[in-house]
Amino acid sequence: MTARRRTATAALGLATALVLAACGNPDDGGTTEVAATSGAKTKINLSPDQDRVTTDKVDSIAAEVPEEIRERGTLEIVDSSGSAAPLTFHATDNKTVIGVEPDIASLVADVLGLELHINTVSWENIFVGLDSGKYDVGFSNITVTEERKEKYDFATYREDNLGFEAKKGSGLKVTGPADVAGRTVAVSSGTNQEKLLIEWSEENEKAGREPVDIKYYQDESDTYLALRSGRIDLYLGPNPTAAYHAATTGRTEVVGTYSGAGDTLQGLIAATTKKDSGLVEPLADALDHVIENGTYAEVLKRWGLSDEAVTKSEINPPGLPRTDE
Repeated sequence: MTARRRTATAALGLATALVLAACGNPDDGGTTEVAATSGAKTKINLSPDQDRVTTDKVDSIAAEVPEEIRERGTLEIVDSSGSAAPLTFHATDNKTVIGVEPDIASLVADVLGLELHINTVSWENIFVGLDSGKYDVGFSNITVTEERKEKYDFATYREDNLGFEAKKGSGLKVTGPADVAGRTVAVSSGTNQEKLLIEWSEENEKAGREPVDIKYYQDESDTYLALRSGRIDLYLGPNPTAAYHAATTGRTEVVGTYSGAGDTLQGLIAATTKKDSGLVEPLADALDHVIENGTYAEVLKRWGLSDEAVTKSEINPPGLPRTDE
């Protein structure tokens, strides 16, 4: 499999592709509307009544699922409680899990003829649960990395791009390590964003520049409070989340984007399962099926993320290199 290459300057700029048009209208059940660069508007449903895109079971693909899971009848997916719109977040009832990640997982479950069961946990417990067999597959904006491939199998379904978010009007621009030298940057622990930021900080020190002052916060609200108050200069997170937040609040802006796998490799987001669990092939086949029948494109459009589409699900493609490589 050949990975598509991309430099930092060519990484997707979803910040310019998402524009706030309306926010949280209680008269229509709670929606927000974003507009693509083409001018076409997408109304995002924030209510618990999602009316998700669905597709039919494919018997030949469903038959590939390990017998234990087929007999159970449910697909136990796991996602992160720390995720945010439009990836995984809570509807206006503050309890129903919605977003592009559960929508794609729902399509996969449809193809496999399984009932979707969503388990929302802290980020680190995604992997604890996969390791123990408590959950079948993670759908939580998980990036393919070479280190993770030692323990997990991956079936890709979206491009992975990171976004540097700053207070609106900051004047900051980020295209590489030198632009964050000496800056205070928040990032979530245990993510590929953190890995990239640490590498950039080390690169700055080797070049005689100041390291990055990396900060960690318990939740997103604390991070954005620190950003607004000037206690941090930047927040590095998934670009879809950064772009959505900037569009819907008007208080921040995305000042740089970068591939989640570094400057020479396009990062990819993937359904993640315990290595040799027997699930990765049916997951990839199910994803290929929904890509081909158009329901995958409907889901991405629904969340304003059409620019992150892939044309095929790849099993264990090249990922973010190990730090020592």
